[in-house]
Amino acid sequence: MAATPLLLALDQGTSSSRAALFDNQGRLIAQASAPLAIHYPADGWVEQDPEAIWGSQRQAMAQLEARLTPEQRKNIVGCGITNQRETTVLWRRSDGIPCGPALVWQDGRTADLCQQWKAQGLEADWRQRTGLLLDPYFSASKVQWLLGHEAAATAAAEHDDLCFGTVESWLLWKLTAGQRHCSDMSNASRTLLMDLEKRQWVDRFCEQIGLPHSALPELVPCRGDFGVIAPDLPFAGVPIRALLGDQQAATLGQLCLKPGEAKCTYGTGAFLVVNTGTELRRSDDGLLTTLGWTDAKGNPTYCLEGSLFNAGTVVQWLRDGLGLINNAAEINDLAESVNSSGGVMLVPAFTGWGTPHWDPSARGLLIGLTRDSSRGHIARAALEGIALSVANLVCLAEQAIGHSLGELAVDGGAAASNPLLEAQANSTGLQVRRPANLESTARGVALLAGVQAGVIDDLQDLVATRSQGAELFTPTMDAGQRQRWQSRWDNAVKRSLHWSDGDQA
Repeated sequence: MAATPLLLALDQGTSSSRAALFDNQGRLIAQASAPLAIHYPADGWVEQDPEAIWGSQRQAMAQLEARLTPEQRKNIVGCGITNQRETTVLWRRSDGIPCGPALVWQDGRTADLCQQWKAQGLEADWRQRTGLLLDPYFSASKVQWLLGHEAAATAAAEHDDLCFGTVESWLLWKLTAGQRHCSDMSNASRTLLMDLEKRQWVDRFCEQIGLPHSALPELVPCRGDFGVIAPDLPFAGVPIRALLGDQQAATLGQLCLKPGEAKCTYGTGAFLVVNTGTELRRSDDGLLTTLGWTDAKGNPTYCLEGSLFNAGTVVQWLRDGLGLINNAAEINDLAESVNSSGGVMLVPAFTGWGTPHWDPSARGLLIGLTRDSSRGHIARAALEGIALSVANLVCLAEQAIGHSLGELAVDGGAAASNPLLEAQANSTGLQVRRPANLESTARGVALLAGVQAGVIDDLQDLVATRSQGAELFTPTMDAGQRQRWQSRWDNAVKRSLHWSDGDQA
């Protein structure tokens, strides 16, 4: 009997790095993870150490490799890399040393810069070319800030020794010992520097932020041959065959392959992604147009996306900030200890709002407290706040595509919460499908690597596996209740907007 080919996925996230092994049917064989610190040096600032990002990923790789048999190790035919997107790294080409911290996608320190660009009338052109808005979320303003505030970055640029990349680019550089400096089109589409239709870097936008053309990574399709893992690293010699941003990877991992199919991932943030096929759909309501993935020739599948900056961080705050729970799983029992939130609402805008408000000055809000409010009410309000935020994205997406999504596939760590998914079904009116394995992000990039390696003929052949072991959550709330709930939520959200910019008393 022929050995089953295996696929390695490196999944570098905001709070941890993971390494996972799948077979060519997308079944998880083994996995390992390593934590990653996040630093908050000032209000709205979120950064990480680039070397810590790499060290965390290497640690997860080493742990996974140690758990495998020699036979499993021998049968690995390819590796895929997926990553937290928008997070921005600058380093020196000559020695690979970072030129300052990695500015994380949540970082809002460039809000004033983005506002200046808007005041100069630049947003319409940027939005038309890239599908994105002028917001600190994306990489462009982060690059300009680093070039203006980190002496090492300024010097490297002056000496033509600078490399720019998002996290997949940084990891590929480290994995290949500096042999490859590339960015795939899914990640590049989140930088504000790539033309969505032409799938090329926009020179004018790079000039706007002061980024030398020589610092740009080679722009490549999402699957291809991207070198091999260097000799002194875990999984040495394994060919790297796929690069994909984490939300696009999760969409593939959920096998949302047809236009109109959608998934929501609940990780550090929450991200709704709707497949729009080869059609580049645009939204006037704050949804983003983005590149989902490409084939080996660069032919694209596009998506609409809604982005929330805080989801899993809400649970972490209840645990680490308030001490309301001892571990993340406790929030479910606590939420289920009450029949409702008792009128309490928690708006999770800790680091500003993404879709649809795009307000970096928004802040979190806990409202509706009475003397009878309990830990259970706050826990339930926290989960409902995540669900209601996503429900707003679903409504906007359905308006943009002109029909109901019908079903919402979900994944990510917080999707293990039954109360959250019950609230998600009720707040959207959709059936919510939770797969047996929540690691859809790693699975998606592994499957793409498998197609490139020739061990998967067509991802469509795997669609029948979506229902295996899946759990379904159906709405129990009528339309009138849902509308009143959403209206009350919208009122709470409005109160959170512009909080830190002095517009609120």
